Amino acid sequence: MRALLRFKRILLSFTLLSILITSCQQQEPWIKNANSGQALGTSYSIIYLAKDSLDLLQGIDSVFQVVNASMSTYIPDSDISRINRGDSSVVVDAMFREVLAISREVHKATDGYFDPTVGILVNAWGFGPGEQTNMDSATVETLRSYVGLDKIKVTEDFRINKEAQAIQIDFNAIAKGYAIDRLAAFLDSMDLENYLVEVGGEIVAKGENKIKSQEWVVGIDDPQATLGRQLKITMNLKDEALASSGNYRKYRIDSITGQKFVHTIDPKTGFTKNSKVLAASVIAPSCAMADAYATAFMAMDLESSIALLNSNDTLEGYLIYVDTEGGVSEFMTPGFEEKVRR
Repeated sequence: MRALLRFKRILLSFTLLSILITSCQQQEPWIKNANSGQALGTSYSIIYLAKDSLDLLQGIDSVFQVVNASMSTYIPDSDISRINRGDSSVVVDAMFREVLAISREVHKATDGYFDPTVGILVNAWGFGPGEQTNMDSATVETLRSYVGLDKIKVTEDFRINKEAQAIQIDFNAIAKGYAIDRLAAFLDSMDLENYLVEVGGEIVAKGENKIKSQEWVVGIDDPQATLGRQLKITMNLKDEALASSGNYRKYRIDSITGQKFVHTIDPKTGFTKNSKVLAASVIAPSCAMADAYATAFMAMDLESSIALLNSNDTLEGYLIYVDTEGGVSEFMTPGFEEKVRR
């Protein structure tokens, strides 16, 4: 009997000790590690939670460097700049090929409204690193003859074959999103399971904000804000990517005529497009995909954008647009709406 009682006391002590150890492990604090700065012509902020203090700035900088070296049209000796100048000796890396493959997928899904070969028009309208041109209908029509994703191909030895030397590739509408995906992959390689990567307003969220015991909370800018940046909505994100596009910040005013030219180029017409859509936000499995679709929705008709969002199970979207009465209205897919914080 005494032996049985002694065994029960030992078992109880062991159980209490196990509970105490487990409780201590669960209460071990999360440490917020963060890096921020300037990259890709904009600002970035990266938060990653861990049990220890970390500083991954060197690895983060390396990701930005390799993406820039491959796809930045603002760096003269990048692969894409050399290709655009007609250098056929460039062997493009796996990143370049992956971005081109994603571009082809979105190009097909949007009936050609997403097209990275609009580079020559982007430059001519004054939104790229190239020389701005005085644009009229004849000039636009001439330049548009160099636009078309079917006019470039990757050879077996990974070189870019262009039908005409004048064709200019511009990945700026997808490269930022892709860079965020590469940053996320880098954080994954460090065995981090809870982080928030933001570059120029585009985001990948993984896991949760363990410090606050909630999903990551992000905001979407109000396109009608006239003084500084104001948020239209806030929302929860977990294990997904968000990208937004709009003409409310990136535009130019002609110094002589006072005419406003937005940065969205319609690849089908060659002209800049003042769409009814003021802003488009897209949630997708990858930020590159979200970035590309958000850009396409600024060039597409509103009705076509809504139809695509309703038919594509991998996308959720939010469109702010000018309605038929001149007011501002919104469209949200059900999946997007359920993430909005009320």
